[in-house]
Amino acid sequence: MPVDSAKLAGRASAEAAVAAPEPETTLTAPVDLTAGAFFDVDNTMMMGASLFHFARGLAARKFFTATDLAGFAWQQMKFRVGGMENASDVQASREQALSFVAGREVSELVELSEQIYDELMADRIWEGTRTLAQRHLDAGQRVWLVTATPVELAQIIARRLGLTGALGTVAENSDGVYTGRIAGEMLHGRAKAHAVRALAASEGLDLRRCTAYSDSANDVPMLSAVGTAVAVNPDQRLRDVARSRGWDVRDFRTGRKAARIGINFSLGAGAVAGAVAAGLAYRRRDPS
Repeated sequence: MPVDSAKLAGRASAEAAVAAPEPETTLTAPVDLTAGAFFDVDNTMMMGASLFHFARGLAARKFFTATDLAGFAWQQMKFRVGGMENASDVQASREQALSFVAGREVSELVELSEQIYDELMADRIWEGTRTLAQRHLDAGQRVWLVTATPVELAQIIARRLGLTGALGTVAENSDGVYTGRIAGEMLHGRAKAHAVRALAASEGLDLRRCTAYSDSANDVPMLSAVGTAVAVNPDQRLRDVARSRGWDVRDFRTGRKAARIGINFSLGAGAVAGAVAAGLAYRRRDPS
């Protein structure tokens, strides 16, 4: 019987989440052991794609070429303008991600993730979504991020936000060095739902008492796995699903802010394109 890569990815992510130390927090309410919350990251907890911001930080540190960054920028532009993901983009991100971590030490990537979060991600957190997460914490519930982003980066984001932990894509390593393979597949679509179920079984959560938040119709499997689903900054497909199923919708993108984000991204994309063009021109002139 063939191995279900989504199930494998989900189990590996749940095991990594359980193995990671939980942050020390001061609870303001009795601990609720059977209820919790799960938050997608990209465009739900954070503006844009966390993997793209991570790639920008690595590019600044010469981890890969201007051409590679151009590919990330194009995927980010489609994500920001269209608000949607597709399987081919996810696969492309997976292959790029594996190419730049293979042979690197896990400790090195963790240290860089800390730096890059502070530089490029901290000011992109949606305050409205962060407030929703805090309400669960204030009720004594545990809160996890669920994302296709590498689990090491996802755990850093969760820790900086004061959350319980994170479910993310697990990259295999041997003696602390990345092999270039991942456990199953990226934590995306069905794999997220499998990860949530595996974590619930391990932690004794009653999924009927849990809540999940996402912006993307790709996360309908995860949203359908819990008792309460909330669409946050939803793409049109998820908005339609939420309407048909009676799910709550929260949109923190005001018209003015949406316009500003669009303008800023257009300027940013232009800057990236200019930098890429300059870099490629330099490489053509430089015979070395």
